[in-house]
This record gives sequence, C-alpha cells and structure tokens, in this order.
Amino acid sequence: MIRLYHFALSPFCRKVRLVLAEKRIEVELVEERYWERGAEFLRRNPAGKVPVLRSNGRLMPESQAICEYLEETHPDPPLMPRDPEGRYEARRLVAWFDDKFHHEVTSKLLYERVNKKVMGQGYPESANVKAGAKAIKYHLDYMGWLLEQRRWLAGDAMTLADFAAAAHLSCLDYISDVDWTRSAAVKDWYAKIKSRPAFRAILADQVPGFPPPAHYADLDF
Repeated sequence: MIRLYHFALSPFCRKVRLVLAEKRIEVELVEERYWERGAEFLRRNPAGKVPVLRSNGRLMPESQAICEYLEETHPDPPLMPRDPEGRYEARRLVAWFDDKFHHEVTSKLLYERVNKKVMGQGYPESANVKAGAKAIKYHLDYMGWLLEQRRWLAGDAMTLADFAAAAHLSCLDYISDVDWTRSAAVKDWYAKIKSRPAFRAILADQVPGFPPPAHYADLDF
C-alpha cells in the first residue's frame, strides 16, 4: 500500500492526490500537521514539508519529483506529452503555478486566511490579502489567454500542468477567492477538470472551522 502524508488544503499535496487518483493508484492518506515539526515527521522529511510519499519502503518528498516518479512507474494514463516540446511546456506551467502563482496568490490568500489560524500564527495581514486578490486577476487572464488557443493549458491533451493549476485553484475556491466570472474559458476548463472522478475526494475535503462554500463541490457551479 502506498501512503501519502498530506494536508488537505495544500495545493502541492492535492496535485499528487490528483495524479494518484487519475492513475487509479490505491493510496492511504495520512493527514500531517507538518507545521508542528514533530520528530517523526522530520525523520520522514527533514525539510519539514508535505507531501511525502511512502512507496516500496522508500520515503519521497517534493511534489513535482513525486508526480514525475508516478508518471514513470505508472505511465497509463499519460500525464506528460510524448514530445520534448510538449513536456517542456507542461513542466514550464507546473513551475508557473507551483512557484509564481503560489508566491503571488496562494500564499497571500489561502495561507493568510486559513493556514495562519490553523497553525496558531495570528491574524491575516490585509496588505498580503489585497496583493493576492490583485495578482489572481492577472493569472486568470493568462490562463484564459492560453485556453483560448488550446483545449488544455499545455496543449490538446490534459497534462500535469492542468492538475497543478487545478490544485491551487481548488484550494482558493474552497475559501471563495476565485472570480469565476472573469474568464469563461477558465470556468469551463475548471468545470471540466473538477468533474473528473480523480477530483471526487478533493471535493469531499473538510477543514475543521472552515466549511467550504455551497458551490465548491457543485460540478455545475
């Protein structure tokens, strides 16, 4: 049995969960309060971050490395293009969301509104929330521009790039921080991806003290 140490509202954990579910890999989910930096968890990952995958007796941290490992060990269905240019574009967009989007949006909205309270780190800083609310508009516009030219974010087939983006947006949608009226293309893309069976467990997530909005699990918004 594969085991994943995760936190429900971590976009990096959600990305790995989506890959596992899409590839129909059975997994045991273990919720990890990683911010408490317990000795046992730090033995699993000295970096003190989630997700951590345990497979074949080996502990593997870092979400992108995990996803590419799963892609190589479970190639069907494929989540990376076959051609080098396509793989480059998928990896570029994964990095866009896990680095730039996370820094400018997720960390400013989700981490301020939810993580600080859950971790007992005080109250949200309004300047960060305002910056995140402004930045997400730019990112949604960029996604809309891509989706006007392509069926999926990286091309004509769904890839890991779509799961990376959906992982971040689903976390933000949990706290009603996505304006789905801004781009019809983005809304249609998200409706399409969240209706996949791989998304079911994520839409059932509940974080104590933070109930999701009514539309969160509604496949038709």
